[in-house]
Amino acid sequence: MTQTVSRPAGGAHRPPLPLDVEAIRADFPILSRTVRDGKRLVYLDSGATSQKPRSVLDAERDFYENHNAAPHRGAHQLAEEATGLYEAARARIADFIGAAVEEVVFTRNTTDAVNTVAYALSNAATAKEPSFRRYAVGQGDEIVVTEMEHHANLVPWQQLCERTGATLRWLGLTDDGRLDLSDLGTVVNERTKLVAVTQQSNILGTINPLEPIVARAREVGALVLVDGAQSVPHQPVDVAALGADFLVFSGHKMLGPTGVGVLWGRYDVLDALPPFLTGGSMIEVVRMEGSTFMPPPQRFEAGVPMTAQVVGLGAAVDYLQGLGMDRVQAHEEALTAYALEQLQAVPGVTVIGPPDTVARGGAVSFTVEGIHPHDVGQVLDDLGIAVRVGHHCAWPVVRRYGVPATTRATFYVHTGYDDVDALVEGVRSAQRFFGVTPEEATA
Repeated sequence: MTQTVSRPAGGAHRPPLPLDVEAIRADFPILSRTVRDGKRLVYLDSGATSQKPRSVLDAERDFYENHNAAPHRGAHQLAEEATGLYEAARARIADFIGAAVEEVVFTRNTTDAVNTVAYALSNAATAKEPSFRRYAVGQGDEIVVTEMEHHANLVPWQQLCERTGATLRWLGLTDDGRLDLSDLGTVVNERTKLVAVTQQSNILGTINPLEPIVARAREVGALVLVDGAQSVPHQPVDVAALGADFLVFSGHKMLGPTGVGVLWGRYDVLDALPPFLTGGSMIEVVRMEGSTFMPPPQRFEAGVPMTAQVVGLGAAVDYLQGLGMDRVQAHEEALTAYALEQLQAVPGVTVIGPPDTVARGGAVSFTVEGIHPHDVGQVLDDLGIAVRVGHHCAWPVVRRYGVPATTRATFYVHTGYDDVDALVEGVRSAQRFFGVTPEEATA
């Protein structure tokens, strides 16, 4: 699946992309539509939510049309089929991240997965079962995050600290958009119970060096949770190599449906945590005097699950594996290098985040001198170009870099050089529309 492209005017470097963009676009029905009075849809907002290939849509439709029933309930044929499809998807998703099947818990999304862990840690202190108290968080304990976290991996830990009396600490950022690990040894210390860190920033594109963070957490006996919402869809991720205790990610950012996410946890850790939600499905024995709970993953999947979405996520994993995650990553690296080169050549444009492609993913945030990001986004939308504007659910990041918001373009498997060219020309159009014409930068 190699796409051959020519060198554009101006001498910009455009090596052939690893994926056949036109063939892939044909798999996505929504990309064939037009917007804004017949303009081609240029979708550069996959970091917020990805579009869905036909195979994912078909998998969900097939479930509802032919197999719809509640899994793990009932002995009739449809219930058995639903259970089989649900658990088969779990097995494929586990294989995708190199995990054991019993370590994969289905949640609604990344936020839900993080909260499942956060509430389990706070519930552990008062759990009736002594084995559930091993990882309890309380007064005097510390939780460590980073300044670049999405709110989903920040606010739950703030709330955990409020509930338990623990203290929240964090690792800061360098001026070029990377983690500042100079005080890692003091921020992560003997009082640290858990370190929560994103593998790839949703706003800066930074891919974080997890190895020293995990190693330091291990030295002090702390758990590690990795937010993989922006990494699992875009690069090979193997939980054994990751070395963490938890990995969380969302289906809707990796070509799958909305309403489904994944919490992976080391089985021994999951088995030592109490449930967050309780009710049907997750119980072992229920009496009026009390109840006991199923082992993981069922312990953390109370109620009728989002079966069609899980089946759809299984189909999304099949699609990504068919492309090859190494090639997906290489594809986005080439696009990101090209986008950085082209945007930084536009006078008045400032990239917020690493200015090069070293340890960097396909999320490029920028500001345009003299134009608010919301106005840039409006002009781009009028041209049929979908980007994200605002603080991107990472408010501390924009405060760190002294900007009110940014315009963010995020790439995926259907993105081509022509999409990046449209983005850059759209930025120039915004400058012309608002009468902002910075002087050409000198060499």
